[in-house]
Amino acid sequence: MSLQLLTWIVVGLSFLLYIAIAIWSRAHNTGDFYIAGKSVSPLANGMATAADWMSAASFISMAGLIAFLGYDGSVYLMGWTGGYVLLALLLAPYLRKFGKFTVPEFIAERYYSKAARIVAVICLIFISFTYVAGQMRGVGIVFSRFLELEIEWGLVLGMLVVFIYAVLGGMKGVTYTQVAQYCVLIFAYTVPAIFIAIQLTGNPIPQLAFGSEVDGSGMALLDKLNEIVTSLGFSEYTSGSKSRIDVFCITMALMAGTAGLPHVIVRFFTVPKVRDARISAGYALLFIAVLYTTAPAVGSMARYNLINTIQTGEVGAIDGNLAHDERPRWFNTWETTGLLKFEDKNGDGRVQYYNDTNPEFASQADQYGWRGNELTVDRDIMVLANPEIARLPDWVIALVAAGGIAAALSTAAGLLLVISAAISHDLIKGIFVPSISDRNELRAGRIAAAFAILVAGYLGFDPPGWVAQVVAFAFGLAAASLFPAILMGIFFKRINREGAIAGMLTGLLFTYGYIEYFKGLFLKWSGAPWGTNTAEHWILGISPEGIGVVGMCLNFLVAFAVSGITKPPPEHIQHMVERIRVPRH
Repeated sequence: MSLQLLTWIVVGLSFLLYIAIAIWSRAHNTGDFYIAGKSVSPLANGMATAADWMSAASFISMAGLIAFLGYDGSVYLMGWTGGYVLLALLLAPYLRKFGKFTVPEFIAERYYSKAARIVAVICLIFISFTYVAGQMRGVGIVFSRFLELEIEWGLVLGMLVVFIYAVLGGMKGVTYTQVAQYCVLIFAYTVPAIFIAIQLTGNPIPQLAFGSEVDGSGMALLDKLNEIVTSLGFSEYTSGSKSRIDVFCITMALMAGTAGLPHVIVRFFTVPKVRDARISAGYALLFIAVLYTTAPAVGSMARYNLINTIQTGEVGAIDGNLAHDERPRWFNTWETTGLLKFEDKNGDGRVQYYNDTNPEFASQADQYGWRGNELTVDRDIMVLANPEIARLPDWVIALVAAGGIAAALSTAAGLLLVISAAISHDLIKGIFVPSISDRNELRAGRIAAAFAILVAGYLGFDPPGWVAQVVAFAFGLAAASLFPAILMGIFFKRINREGAIAGMLTGLLFTYGYIEYFKGLFLKWSGAPWGTNTAEHWILGISPEGIGVVGMCLNFLVAFAVSGITKPPPEHIQHMVERIRVPRH
């Protein structure tokens, strides 16, 4: 059986499973559609939350970033996991106790303002569509390689599957579908990692493979990888190149952004009691840890195998490179996708992969007759290509394809439902047609979800960066807009509607403007190609991925300042804030 046919079978069976679950758990009212009728058990909600949160960025892109960034990639591990702790401790139990359907609904009641609700919806839509663009890119990459479809058709197929189980099942269907998707994605992530860890070090536990001897060299994996990459002119894998302020800001932006993501927060509205919200948060952390503690090992092993596959023998020696017809099958198949590019600059038919921006090594490379780095690798392919590079069985490769799709679709479905609820519940019912019937509101929610899927597919065609990078922008927007408003709404009685609205708009506009400038307009005006390093122009050396922290601080400052010069909230609002903070099981 060919790999393509096997992949179609595995992916097709997973799709049938998701659709069958959606039909079995179909939403019959708005309570089912928005928050699964508040009937999900803590264990199931923990698994669904893990799948909802561990998106294509976690499955596909994070280990790829770690593979190429090394130590610098740790900011994603620290930020995303730390942010979930922040969410579980500071926000989730209180929002569940408040008992509303959506985050904008909480903001509307807490800040006694329809205008605040509209601003919250705008923030939510900006965040969610930015996030979902990364998920759809992940879907396109998987389909284009493993199912050999054009990215456009891959996106259409992914959109169709999400449409069926998200629009039909609502949050109830999506929740139980995400339980299945978690099982698929975690199995698909850990099985190849175990295989490759045994293959390289003889240790079946990927988390311990770092310190194990690799390939009989007498050196630990990380030490050997350091030796290899430095011999090619790259920085040490275990050393960082980012400035401390940028590392701090990216980590904090990811933490606060996690705590402000609407599609994650809404998961805690689906359990019966406040106590269940806390328990499900604990389960989710446990399930998330399985993947997040494996990712660094996957990244390092992927980088090691990549280099050793295209360059054998003495690293850096010209005779060690493989001729074109000697390169392995995985290289040629990924090259056809355009995500792996080989440019033979010196016409010798061999791959020269090294850091040609390093002046010291570039002069040494000139002696070999090399004329620049000839290999360009899209970071998003590393996890997907890893089993092929390591020559694992075809069923493992097919499983990874199914896992990557599950990770992307699970998060995409959660985001699309949040967008749908914002439009049907917060705008139509909350603002424009308060008297709308439950049945018509459910219909409006499904229509809004279908429209959101079309927009998401369009964004997936041309996202503004790698999957993890696009997702990092979404976290920055969430950190700068919704997180401060929610946090102040729970813990600061004096913050009023004027302060909250001014703060959210300030944080959102500043952060979005900064990202758009350095990822779009600046490059366009300067004529520089996409991907050009613009670090010398960043404010205080803070990258677009970390600028959400500055937007968050501006949000807090503006909210407190405006609230201080305007009337305090009404007495009943201040009493409501006090009641939210009183523990109740």
